[in-house]
Amino acid sequence: MANIDWIVLIGTLVLIVGYGSWVTRKRKSLDSFLVGNREANWWTIGLSVMATQASAITFLSTPGQAFHDGMGFVQFYFGLPIAMVIICIFFIPLYSKLKVYTAYEFLESRFDYKTRALTSLLFLIQRGLAAGITIFAPAIVLSTVLGWNLDILILLIGVSVVFYTMIGGTKAVNVTQKYQMGIIFLGMCIAFYLILNKMPEGINFTDSLRIAAAGNKMQILDFSFDLENKYTVWTGILGGTFLMLSYFGTDQSQVQRYLSGKNVRESQLGLIFNGFLKIPMQFFILLTGVMVFVFYQFNPSPAFFNKSTLEELRTTQYADELATQEANLKNIFNLRSTLVNNANIDNPSNQFKEEFAAFTTQENAARDSIKSLIALGLPTAETNDKDYVFINFIVENFPKGLIGLLLAVFLCAAMSSTASELNALATTSLVDLYKRGIKPEATEAHYFNMSRLFTVMWGIIAILFALYGKLFENLIQFVNIVGSIFYGTILGIFLVAFFLKHIKAKAIFIAAIISEMLVICFWYFEWFGIAFLWLNAIGAIFVIVISWLLQIILGSRQES
Repeated sequence: MANIDWIVLIGTLVLIVGYGSWVTRKRKSLDSFLVGNREANWWTIGLSVMATQASAITFLSTPGQAFHDGMGFVQFYFGLPIAMVIICIFFIPLYSKLKVYTAYEFLESRFDYKTRALTSLLFLIQRGLAAGITIFAPAIVLSTVLGWNLDILILLIGVSVVFYTMIGGTKAVNVTQKYQMGIIFLGMCIAFYLILNKMPEGINFTDSLRIAAAGNKMQILDFSFDLENKYTVWTGILGGTFLMLSYFGTDQSQVQRYLSGKNVRESQLGLIFNGFLKIPMQFFILLTGVMVFVFYQFNPSPAFFNKSTLEELRTTQYADELATQEANLKNIFNLRSTLVNNANIDNPSNQFKEEFAAFTTQENAARDSIKSLIALGLPTAETNDKDYVFINFIVENFPKGLIGLLLAVFLCAAMSSTASELNALATTSLVDLYKRGIKPEATEAHYFNMSRLFTVMWGIIAILFALYGKLFENLIQFVNIVGSIFYGTILGIFLVAFFLKHIKAKAIFIAAIISEMLVICFWYFEWFGIAFLWLNAIGAIFVIVISWLLQIILGSRQES
C-alpha cells in the first residue's frame, strides 16, 4: 500500500476511536453505560442496529458470494421487514414498560430465574463465538491479501474496540456507529462507481446487467420448495423471519440498541428504518459483487483469489497440474472475451446466452479442479476463496488513497459489530448473572466497574478465539449457521412467554434443553439434509410443541 493509503486508514480509525472515547469519557452511571441514558433518537437507533448486523464479513464476503453464486442470497433477508413489524408491535412496548436492561429480565417475571439464566447462557455462548468471528474474519482476509501479520491485526481490531467500548459503553457504541456507517456507505458507493468506470468503452450499466444475466448471476427469486436449497423465497420469508425475530427480538446485541431509545416510538421507527433499508443495502452489496464478475469478463481473473495459497500450491508436486488448469482458464477467458466483444449486447441472442453459459460452466469446472488440487497438495488450506474476491479486486485495481478508504470500511464494520457484541455480552453477564445471581446487594459504582471488567473479559475471550480461529466455508454463512443453531430455541422461549400463558417454568425449561440438543443433532448429523436457515424455525417449533406437551403431562400429575 502507498503512504496515502496508510494515512487514510490509520487516520480514519484513530478519529473514530478517539471521538467515541472523548464524547463519552464523563459517563459514570450504570444506566448511561448499559442503555446510554435512553436518549437515542430513531435514526441513531436505525444506523446502530444496521451497523451491529453489518459486520466486516458482510462487506468482505457478500460480494464474493454474488461473484460465484449470483444475487439469490438477497432472499435471505426477505423475512426482515416482517420480523421488524412483529417486534415493534409486541416486543418493544413490553421491554419499554418493564424498563429492562436486557431482554432476558422479562423471562424471570414470566417463568423463573433458571429459565432466565439458561436463555442468557445460550446467548452468551453463541454471541461470544460470533464476537471472535467478527474480529477474525476481516483479519484473516486482510492479512492474507496484504501480507500483514494476522495476530497483530486481530490485536489491533480487538484492543481498539475494547478500549472505547469499556470507556463509553452503549453511548460510545451508538456514537461511533453513526460515523462508521457513513464511512461504509461512502466507501461502497465509491467502489461501485469505480467498478463501472473500469468497464470497456461502450459497456454501460445496462449492458453489464445483461452480461451478468447471461452468466446466470441475476436470478434473484427462487420459488422452489427444495429444503436443501439454502436461498429460496420460502427459506427467506419463513426461515428468515424466524431468524430475524430471534436476532432482533431476543439477541441482546440488538435489543440493547433500541432499549437506548428515548421512547417506544423512537425505538419502533429505528427498527422500521432498518427493516426497509437493509434489503436495498444488501442488494447493492451483492450487485457490487456481480459487477466484479462482469469486470472479469473483460479482464483476466486470478485462478484462485487467495493468491498466497495459490503460490504455495506451486511449490508442491501438483504445480504442473495447476499450470495446466491456469492455461485452460486463460483459453476460456480468451474465447469468452471474443464472444462478448462480437455480440450485440443490447439485444443478446439465445445462441450468445447458451455459449456464454457454456464457457461459465467450463470456467467453474476448471476452478473446482484447482480447489481439488489445493485440497490434495495443501490439506490444511482453505479451498473456498469467496471471501477474497472483493478485497483482491480492490487491491489490484483501485487507485492509491481509495484502497486505504476501503480497508477502513472493512475495519470500521468489524469494530462497530464487535463493539455492540461486547457491550451486550458485558450487560448480560452483569445484569442476568452477576447482579441477579451472585452479588445482588452491591452499590451502583461496583456494578459500573464490573460492567467495564466484563467488557474487557469478553474482549479478551473474543480476541483469543480469533487468534486460534479457523475458516469455515464462506464466513457470512458461518456466522448465520452459528446463530441458527441457538436462535430458534431462544425465540421459542420468548414466543411461549408472550403467547402461551398457560405454560409454566418447569415445562419451558426442560423443553428448551431438549430442543437445543435436537437442533444441534439436526445440524451436526445433517438429518434430512435440511438447510441451516430452517434450524431457526425448527428450534422454535420444538420448544413450543415440547413445552406444550410437557405442561399437559405435568399438569395432569399435579391434578393427580
